[in-house]
Amino acid sequence: MTRRFPLMLAMSLVSFGAQAAEPSGWPEWVGKSRELTMQLGKELKGELTQAIEKGGPVAAISVCKDRAPAIAARLSEQSGAKVSRTALRVRNPANAPDDLQRSVLEQFAAELATGKAEGPLEAVFEIERNGQVEHRYMRAIPTDALCLTCHGKVLAPEVAAAIARDYPGDQATGFEQGQLRGAFSVIWPVSAPITSH
Repeated sequence: MTRRFPLMLAMSLVSFGAQAAEPSGWPEWVGKSRELTMQLGKELKGELTQAIEKGGPVAAISVCKDRAPAIAARLSEQSGAKVSRTALRVRNPANAPDDLQRSVLEQFAAELATGKAEGPLEAVFEIERNGQVEHRYMRAIPTDALCLTCHGKVLAPEVAAAIARDYPGDQATGFEQGQLRGAFSVIWPVSAPITSH
């Protein structure tokens, strides 16, 4: 199913479930963006699971703090795009959304709140500035059981203490399963050698 969101500034935005085939004629950068975010999610979840199994839930905090940025940096270097995570309520201030990302996150959150979202939510948009086009992609991260270990309403005392120590300005607790935790983001520079259409 393809979902169309309102036009925002010079950006056309659509979202479609990952199970659906990409619409005919979609550019190559969309597929590459999907692959990058799915890779980041897969690696991050794998490392979080291993950390919790070996060192308990506190160990997961260091994975998100150290490993997630390292994985994103590696994927960014390999692809030439900026691969990252963002959220409406961030733990790491470096992951704060820009205005466009915030708009998309708000729409993702509203869609998930309906309980009718089928498959992962994705947004694809192009921004034209001074005759050049910037390509962006976002993939929603719904809160799952693993996320609740460090982002839920009730945290183990040692987890809460570690978060307070490492992230004194934390905004990223109090979530319930199924709510929007955040999103993976891919931003392609206008000079990137990718197929635009």
